[in-house]
Amino acid sequence: MRGVSAEDAARAELHRLRSSIDNLDAALIHLLAERFKCTETVGRLKARAGMPPADPAREAVQIARLRSMAESSGLDPHFAEKILNVIIGEVIRNHEQFAEEREG
Repeated sequence: MRGVSAEDAARAELHRLRSSIDNLDAALIHLLAERFKCTETVGRLKARAGMPPADPAREAVQIARLRSMAESSGLDPHFAEKILNVIIGEVIRNHEQFAEEREG
C-alpha cells in the first residue's frame, strides 16, 4: 500500500492555505466596506458643516499609528502606509464630492 505522495500532500496544503487566503480577502473587503460607510457619514457631516475634506493632522496621526501596529504585527510598515495612503486618497476624493454636491 502506497502512502500519499509529497505532491498530493503539497496540493492538499495549498488548497487549505488558499481557502484561508480567500476567507481573509473576503473579510478585508467587508471591513473596507464598513470603513467606507463610516467615512461617508464623516464626509457628509464635514460637507454640511463647511469643513475641509482633508485633515492632514489626523492623517499623519493615523499613518504613524498604523505604521506602529504594522511593525508590531510583523507587517512591513512601508507597505501598510502605502495601503493607508490609497484608502485616505479615496476617502478625500469622496469627501470632495460631498462638498461639491453641497455647493452645487
